[in-house]
Amino acid sequence: MSTSPRPAREVTIVAHDIGSVGGMERVLGELILGLRERGHPVTVVARTCRLPASAGVKFHRVPGPARPVLLAYPWFMLLGSLILARRRRGVVQVTGAIVLNHVDVVSVHYLHCVGPVTPSRASLLYRVHAWLVSALLRLGERVLFARDRDAVFVGVSDGVADELREYYPRLRARVRAIHNGVDVETFAPQGDRAAQRRVARERFDVPAERLVAAFVGSEWERKGLEPAIRALSLAREWDLAVAGEGDRAHYQALADSLGVGGSLHWLGVLDDVHEAYALADAFLLPTSYETFSLVTFEAAASGLPLLVTPVNGVRELLRDGENGFTISREAEPIAAHLRGLGADASLRERLGACARESALAFSWEAMVAKHEELYEQLASEVR
Repeated sequence: MSTSPRPAREVTIVAHDIGSVGGMERVLGELILGLRERGHPVTVVARTCRLPASAGVKFHRVPGPARPVLLAYPWFMLLGSLILARRRRGVVQVTGAIVLNHVDVVSVHYLHCVGPVTPSRASLLYRVHAWLVSALLRLGERVLFARDRDAVFVGVSDGVADELREYYPRLRARVRAIHNGVDVETFAPQGDRAAQRRVARERFDVPAERLVAAFVGSEWERKGLEPAIRALSLAREWDLAVAGEGDRAHYQALADSLGVGGSLHWLGVLDDVHEAYALADAFLLPTSYETFSLVTFEAAASGLPLLVTPVNGVRELLRDGENGFTISREAEPIAAHLRGLGADASLRERLGACARESALAFSWEAMVAKHEELYEQLASEVR
């Protein structure tokens, strides 16, 4: 990354967690590393910060639980606010409605008044907990967004920015979009792709001769794992590799009942999610709501044809019939596209190459540069 000629601005980033696991956490990590490479001093206030020591970040830990959210969310809000009041430096950018302090930038990676909170398991207890968590997070948004109405609200896609303007019209003049980035180098198809696929499949015990769709993400109800599994029963030449965590027993039982239990491969939570894309022939995500869907952009950068619902972020990437196909959450239409891709290797190759080209416009460098421009704007407003 080239050095920016702009003057160094101190920046404080506040988030629950920063690091390599989880889309939002990876994006924040890359933003911080990019700012540091461009010479900006960065202070981090977070529960965890999984960045290399060589990054030179001043990290102030907010001790406390990550779960249950009903406890962890207000705990972080109170303790994080106290720590931020003492440790803030320069421009303060927070990730959502998580502290009580006045801040300069609110980065919105998920809008809780729109997006659902889905239970990790199907039991009544988990569903009641999810309803309570959703109510708490919506309340936090309403109160803290109103308190910070003079801040700049940054949606991580055009869709999120539009939702902010619609649901919080008083903030309209302070809303802008800065798209998340994707690591187009790490997720580039490199060298012998067939050899990479073979190695990845051997590691996860995925049959070499099968067509495999990758499904990456947790919150499996919202992400659409059920329709993805049902589609397998209608396109039996395909297997499904699932990276993430959730109620595995429930979905395995569903696959078993449909006669495709052996076509499901559980990869677990991956520190190196690149492996999920390396073993796949296509990427499948019938999700009901996203704000950017980093995994879709990673799959595109990896050269995989996309089968994804037209949610926020994805609408700015996926061109139907050119780099993949927009899908619904219905099993039969998903299966029809899988069958079409399965029957035509040249189609898979062409769509995958176009997906790679589409992802190149969403680099980490572009994301960091746009944040720099925002910080310069804020500095000029103060002057």
